Amino acid sequence: MRDHVIGIDCSTTAAKAVVWNAEGEVLSQVRRAFDLSQPRPGWGEQNAEDWWTATAEAIRRAVQTIDASRIGALCITHQRESFVCVDEGGVPLRPAMLWMDTRATDEVARYGTEEVHHITGKPPNPTPAWYKLLWLAKHEPETLARIGRVVDVHGFLVHRLTGQWLTSWASADPLGLVDMSTFDYDESLLKAAGIERGNLSQLRPPGSILGYLGDDVAARLGLSSGVAVVAGAGDGQCAQLGTGGTIGGRAYLNLGSGIVSGTYTDRYSYAREYRTLSAAVPGRYTLETFIGGGTVNLNWFVENFAGIDARLLGLGLTPEQVLETAAAQLPPGAEGLLSLPYWTGALTPYWDHNARGVLLGLTGIHQKAHVYRALLEGLAFEQRLLTTGAEEAQAQPLTEIIALGGGSRSPLWCQILADVMQRTVSVVREPESTCLGAGMLAAAAVGVHESIESAVEAMSGTGRSYDPQPEPAAAYEKLYAVYRDIYSANRELFARLAEATR
Repeated sequence: MRDHVIGIDCSTTAAKAVVWNAEGEVLSQVRRAFDLSQPRPGWGEQNAEDWWTATAEAIRRAVQTIDASRIGALCITHQRESFVCVDEGGVPLRPAMLWMDTRATDEVARYGTEEVHHITGKPPNPTPAWYKLLWLAKHEPETLARIGRVVDVHGFLVHRLTGQWLTSWASADPLGLVDMSTFDYDESLLKAAGIERGNLSQLRPPGSILGYLGDDVAARLGLSSGVAVVAGAGDGQCAQLGTGGTIGGRAYLNLGSGIVSGTYTDRYSYAREYRTLSAAVPGRYTLETFIGGGTVNLNWFVENFAGIDARLLGLGLTPEQVLETAAAQLPPGAEGLLSLPYWTGALTPYWDHNARGVLLGLTGIHQKAHVYRALLEGLAFEQRLLTTGAEEAQAQPLTEIIALGGGSRSPLWCQILADVMQRTVSVVREPESTCLGAGMLAAAAVGVHESIESAVEAMSGTGRSYDPQPEPAAAYEKLYAVYRDIYSANRELFARLAEATR
């Protein structure tokens, strides 16, 4: 019986392989890290060969402790917008350019039109690869002249697994080259970037079988030949599957270094309040919001200002847990302290790289716990702003938020989110929900489940839930009315500050 599948997540920092059974239970998992290079401010690069080396090693190690003959398929999810230029043989011509790379700001200002937004569903910003290809055309024309293929992470790994230049349209569309109304490449965007259709991987629906492992590759991975390679999707779309976020009225909320939230719809729309992506279910869409600073804001405060060495307390707690315990004793609003969480600039809905973080209302009574609580509440207020904007494009209201990521382990933060957003917040049962989403696509493709939807129903689940509490929710309603005006009141000052310090 080939009733087990492998979900692979090739992220910004590591490749992880997780073996799943039909019920969505982890049988084995292995993580292999790789390097990230930032040779200049605003640049982000990697050696694409590390994607393959780490992925192959993670798979090989993960299947050593289970019956590998029961593996029927594997599927890849991955860091989005990242891409690599390779020659005709698939050898990288230069380091891969990552989603976090912001060098193409001039190209965004020149080419980021309303028409491009309408075609791609992506508001003008340096993240999509299209703008970086325009940067390459200006600064590295010799690279473009030698290109055999421009491939996303998924397409690069699929070529190593099958020898074919194929990718999922749900993996390629974050590159900013795909017409979201047709799920095909847009010829005008390709022409502007100086590439042709033949320079790209062919597009296939997510969840379709792209090929099968041959003897040599299978032997390297410790698998049987004939294992199906299934078209995946970006990490956000797969997280949506893994959390059960394709059910109406739900949104997933990934409380990680950045905070990503997505809602699910069968209708294409575009707006500055969200970016539109192909969902992992063919023909559907994910409307996604993004806060650049999430747990990274909390880590910044702990590392630079908290001054807590939890080891000296002998309680086995982290500094974050100590601060959370203290912050939980404070009332909503941290006694008049509000935080605007733009430590890394503002993405949805403002797309303002000049925006900066703000602590509003500081007085002599405020201590470390007040600041920590204000940071948690500021991120919750911002998420309410973003979710409200995305909800307007939905056919039905959102009633439940499914939380995952490191921040979902904080009971205080989850309760604050529920009270601020006035919606139930449920925490995923399975922490590796992104890999689980890839596993669901694999399971549906080879008949372990009848469809992607039935795989979601059988393999996903939630644990603890947090319901809004009336008194805190009422207090946060008044505070939110103040919070939502902080950015607009400071927007001009942010621009003047940027100019003064440039």
